[in-house]
Amino acid sequence: MHISKHTLANGLRLVHTQDESTQMVALNLLYDVGARDEHPDHTGFAHLFEHLMFGGSAHIPDYDAPLQLASGENNAWTNNDITNYYLTVPRQNVETGFWLESDRMLSLDFSERSLEVQRGVVMEEFKQRCLNQPYGDSGHLLRALSYNVHPYRWSTIGKQLDHIANATLEEVKDFFFHFYAPNNAVLAITGNIPFDEALRLTEKWFGPIPRREVPVRCLPQEPVQTQERRLTVERSVPLDALFISFHMCDRHHPDYYAFDILSDILGNGRSSRLHERLVRQKQVFSSIDASISGSTDAGMFHIQGKPATGVSLEAAEAAIRAELNELQTELIPEVELEKVKNKFESTQIFGNINYLNVATNLAWFELNGQAEDMLKEVERYRAVSAGQLRDVAKKAFCPENGIVLYYKKQT
Repeated sequence: MHISKHTLANGLRLVHTQDESTQMVALNLLYDVGARDEHPDHTGFAHLFEHLMFGGSAHIPDYDAPLQLASGENNAWTNNDITNYYLTVPRQNVETGFWLESDRMLSLDFSERSLEVQRGVVMEEFKQRCLNQPYGDSGHLLRALSYNVHPYRWSTIGKQLDHIANATLEEVKDFFFHFYAPNNAVLAITGNIPFDEALRLTEKWFGPIPRREVPVRCLPQEPVQTQERRLTVERSVPLDALFISFHMCDRHHPDYYAFDILSDILGNGRSSRLHERLVRQKQVFSSIDASISGSTDAGMFHIQGKPATGVSLEAAEAAIRAELNELQTELIPEVELEKVKNKFESTQIFGNINYLNVATNLAWFELNGQAEDMLKEVERYRAVSAGQLRDVAKKAFCPENGIVLYYKKQT
C-alpha cells in the first residue's frame, strides 16, 4: 500500500492511497474533537454536532439530497476522542463529495430551527439509550465511578439531558468555530482516484477555508486509583448484571496491545476463556464479555456479564476473580496466544481490503501519529509475549485498581 500525504496552507492534512479494484471513492473527514473537549456543564455538544452537520451548511440547505443524486452514501460517528464523517461516491461524481464536505467545514447554516430539530433528535436518543433501555444508565454509572477529574467521566451522548436541552445557538456556534477547522482535521481519500487529482480537488474546495484558533488541549490527568470503588443499584431489569472494570494505559503505551490481547483471551468469541469456562462448563453466567475502551487517553478494561439463574452476584464475581488470578500467575499457552494473534491479523488484512475501512484507518492513524503506523499494527500485536501479558495482568487486575458495579433486578 502506497500512502501519499500533503498538508494544505490552512493546516488541513490530506492522506491518500489509491485502489483501482473499485469504481468508488471514499472521503473520510476526521475532526480532532470529542466529548473530552466539552465543558463539564455543557456536555453532549460533540455528539450534537454530528447531527447538526447534516442539517444544512453555508450554501447547501440539504446535505443528503445532492449526495443521493450522485449515487453516494454517508454516515458519521462520535466518541470521547474524535468526530468522524465519511462518504462514498462513484469516482465519476467524486467532486460532489468535496463540495459537500468543504461547505460544511466552512460554516453550517446556523438557525434556531435547525438547532431545535437536531436537539430534539439527540434528546430522544438520550432517552431511548440511557433512560428507557434496560441497563441503559450503566455506562454513566461506570464512567462516574472510574474517573474523578478526566472528562472521560461523562459519555459521548452527554452527562445529563438538560445540557442539550439548554444549548443555545451562540454556544453551538462557538463550539463549531473553535473545533471544526481545517487545522483540526485529517482528510483521508481512498478508492479509484490518483493522488494528483485528490490533491487538486482538496486544494480547490478546502484550500480557501481559513485556519481557526483551535484551543490547546490541556486535560486534567486522572490520579492513580488506590482503593477499590464499588456501587450497587437496583433497577427494573429482567436479570442481575455484573460490571467489573480496571484502569489501563493510554493508546500510545506499548502495553495497550497486551490489554487488547487479554480482552480477546477472556472474551472474544465462543472459545474465549470466560465463555468456555464460565458459561458453557460451569454455567455461572448466561452471557459474559470482555473488552477495552480503546480510548486515546488512559482507558478502562471492561468485563460484564449476566449471572445464570440462581447464581448470586458475589459468586459470579468470585468466578471472574479466579480467571483473572490465573492470568496473573500462569503464562498463557503459546497455542492459545497464537490463535488470538492470528485472528487479529486476519481481521486486519480482510478489513483493509475495503477502501472505506482504509480511509477511516488512515485518518485515525495520521491524527494519532502517522498514517504509516496502520501498516505496523500486526507486528505490534505479534510482538506481545506471554510474559508481558502476565506482567500486565498482575499489575492491572488487582482490587485497588478496580471498579465493581452490581446492577440488581428490583425485588
